[in-house]
Amino acid sequence: MNKKIEGFSRLSKKEKITWIANTHFDSAEEAIAKLESYWNPDIKLQKKHDEFIENTLSNFYLPLGVAPNFIINKVEYTLPIVIEESSVVAAASNAAKFWSKRGGFKATVIDTVKSGHVHFIFEGSFIELELFFIKKKSELLKATKGLTQNMKARGGGIIDIKLIDKSGSLKDYYQLQANFKTADAMGANFINSCLECLAEKFKKLVHIEPSFHGKELDIVMSILSNYVPECLVKAEVSCKIQDLGPQEGMSAAIFAKKIIQAINIANCEPYRAVTHNKGIMNGVDGLILATGNDFRAIEAGVHAYAARSGQYRSLSNAKIEKNKFIMDVTLPLALGTVGGLTKLHPLVSWSMELLGNPDAKTLMKIVAVAGLAQNFAALRSLVTSGIQKGHMKMHLLNILNQFNANDFQKKSALTYFKTNTVSVNAVDDFLQKKY
Repeated sequence: MNKKIEGFSRLSKKEKITWIANTHFDSAEEAIAKLESYWNPDIKLQKKHDEFIENTLSNFYLPLGVAPNFIINKVEYTLPIVIEESSVVAAASNAAKFWSKRGGFKATVIDTVKSGHVHFIFEGSFIELELFFIKKKSELLKATKGLTQNMKARGGGIIDIKLIDKSGSLKDYYQLQANFKTADAMGANFINSCLECLAEKFKKLVHIEPSFHGKELDIVMSILSNYVPECLVKAEVSCKIQDLGPQEGMSAAIFAKKIIQAINIANCEPYRAVTHNKGIMNGVDGLILATGNDFRAIEAGVHAYAARSGQYRSLSNAKIEKNKFIMDVTLPLALGTVGGLTKLHPLVSWSMELLGNPDAKTLMKIVAVAGLAQNFAALRSLVTSGIQKGHMKMHLLNILNQFNANDFQKKSALTYFKTNTVSVNAVDDFLQKKY
C-alpha cells in the first residue's frame, strides 16, 4: 500500500485519523478507538490541547504524582512530578522526608545569564572587524531598543554583546555573542528576536562601511544557546555524620564514606557518570514537565555542563568537613514561570499553584533540589541494599498489570513480594502456581 500523502496538514483531524488508521493499522477501527479513548471529554479543553502542536490526533498521558515533605530554605513544599518510571516519586519523597529531619535543603541561584549568537562568515581582517565592532556596538544595542524596553522594565534585557573570533576552528567563522537576562520568562523567543535584529543591523553596517568594500559578511544563523553555564543554581544538604544514622546495618560513618566514594567514581568514570546524572535528571525532568518547561533544552544544557572539563563527570559532589557530611549539586537551568504552557495547560497552572506560584529563580532552586534529592535517594539504595530491591518493589504493579492480574491477585502478590525478590519471572510463577 502507498503510504505517501500530499497535503496531510490541511486535512481535518477526523480525516487525518481516518487516513492514518486505514494506511498503517491492521484494524482501523481499533486504532481509532485507542486514539479517541484518550480525548478529553471537555471539547474546549481538547481543542486547546489540539492546538499545542501540529497534526494532533490525541493526547499522550503520563502520570502526575507528588512528593511531599520538601523543606527548601526553610519553606515547605510538595513537588509535582510527571514521569512514567516506577520508584522516582517514592525515592524523591523518601529523600525529602529524610532531610526534613536534618534541616532540609538549601538552594542558591548563582546567576541567571543566558546567551545567544549571531554566527557569520567574514573574509576580512579580524583586527579591522574588531575595531569596527567597538565603534558600532552602541548602534547595535540601540537597534534592539524596541524589543528590549519591556524586558528591561521587568529587570531583564541585553547585558552585553561581544565579538568572538572562531576562525581558528573554522575558516572565516566569527560570532556576535549576546548575553541576556530574561526575568521570569525562559526567554527563547525574546532572545531569538533580539539576535535576528542584531544580525540584520550588523550586516547593514558592514555593507555601508567603506573599508569593507568588496568583503562580504554572510550571516549563517542567529539562535539562542541551550548551553547556559552562567545560569546556575546550587542545592545542598548537610548534617553531622552521626545524624545520618545507621543505614541498613551500616554505620553512619561508613555510609557517608560510601556515598562520597560513589560520587568520586562518577567523577572519574564516564560510564558511571552518565547513569549517575540520569538519576539526577529523573527528579529534574519530572518537575520540568509538570511546570511546562522545555526538558529537552534542560537535558542538553545539563549534560554539556557535565562535560565542560573535557570529560563527562558527576554533577553532584560530596565531602566530609569538620565532622559534617555535605552533598551538593550545581545545575545550569534556564527556566520560565510565564509564557509557554504556564497559562495554557490546566495541570501546569495547577502545578505552579501547588508550588506557590514561584518566580523563575525560586523554581530554579526547587528543581535543583529535586535533582539532589533523587541523586541522594539513588546513591543511598546503591551503597546499601542495592538499586533493584526498592525499584522492583515499585515496579511490581506494572508487572502485575502486564499479566492482567485482578485486584485480588494484586493484593496477594503485594503481600507475598514484601519478603521475596521481584522479577518478571517470579511474578509469572507466583500467578501460575497460585491461580
